[in-house]
Amino acid sequence: MIILGIETSCDETAAAIVTEHGIQSNLVHSQLEEHRPFGGVVPEIAARNHIEHLDGLIKQAMDVAQINFHDLDGVAASAGPGLIGGLMVGLTMAKSIALVHSLPLMAVNHLEAHALIPRLTDKVDFPYLLLLISGGHCQFLTVRGVGQYRRLGTTIDDAPGEAFDKVARMVGLEYPGGPAIEAAAVNGSRHRYDLPRPLKGRPGCDFSFSGLKTAVSRKIMEGKVLEKDIPDLCASFQEAVVDILEDRLQHAAVAFSESHGTRPLVLAGGVAANSVLRARLKATANTLGFSFTAPPPALCTDNAAMVAWAGIERLRLNMVDNLDAEPRARWPLDPDAPKSVGAGVKA
Repeated sequence: MIILGIETSCDETAAAIVTEHGIQSNLVHSQLEEHRPFGGVVPEIAARNHIEHLDGLIKQAMDVAQINFHDLDGVAASAGPGLIGGLMVGLTMAKSIALVHSLPLMAVNHLEAHALIPRLTDKVDFPYLLLLISGGHCQFLTVRGVGQYRRLGTTIDDAPGEAFDKVARMVGLEYPGGPAIEAAAVNGSRHRYDLPRPLKGRPGCDFSFSGLKTAVSRKIMEGKVLEKDIPDLCASFQEAVVDILEDRLQHAAVAFSESHGTRPLVLAGGVAANSVLRARLKATANTLGFSFTAPPPALCTDNAAMVAWAGIERLRLNMVDNLDAEPRARWPLDPDAPKSVGAGVKA
């Protein structure tokens, strides 16, 4: 089975060829330089860049994999959640290819692509506990199967990636904030600044990062952060984020194990590329009796290989979409989950 994957949900234009045995090509055109002057993603700029680069990337991906359109068994594209303009570009391209070459179309949930890629990279079996952390999402989910997700907890305000970006902007670091803060924190003291850990010790699996972000802002406004102190502030902020995630993991592990025992903990999403976070959550998971899995950092950030793999998983189950599939700016993995889960939810 050979699938073309297309990813245009935010500011990465990507195309990949993936088979059931592995990744044959995985190309990403980064738009960081275009968005960096604005300190974040500008939707119109992102959509225009997707239009400009997507067809060339698809050709390159197929050339690297040494295949033609007649070799494909299907085409998969991110259909949401994300920036609607970018999603329209990728999904329309996928529909065109599917129509012209009589191929099955898989309109993939971008979050599901993050959730399923460890099944390719690490052969993880269902069910497993997933911590999905990115610029727009932070949630624990029980992954029971393709299309079968039960949310255990979610952020009640900001996502970690968003907090990283905003704190980086406060201290004058470049966008994207996650890698910039991680790099600065290497030379800093993680215990220098006393920062809050919202919801730590509270029941349930929900997260909160807004108060932490506000506390950093207050330190800066009070004049307690000079340029020489930025590495210490970054290290202290990163430490607080990791502490929050470790605390919430202990609650999620209990909720999950009540129904499924100790299974793998999968860490996925763009923030999962943070090496400090990966090491600490691995240690915590192992202490709780869970094995730990995270994709390689290049497959944590947005890419088309994960979209293609999700397409393979769905095509195996004949979960094929019609050509009238629509892009969705919002598309939760667990549509039945309340806005805030709170305590006592079982997996």
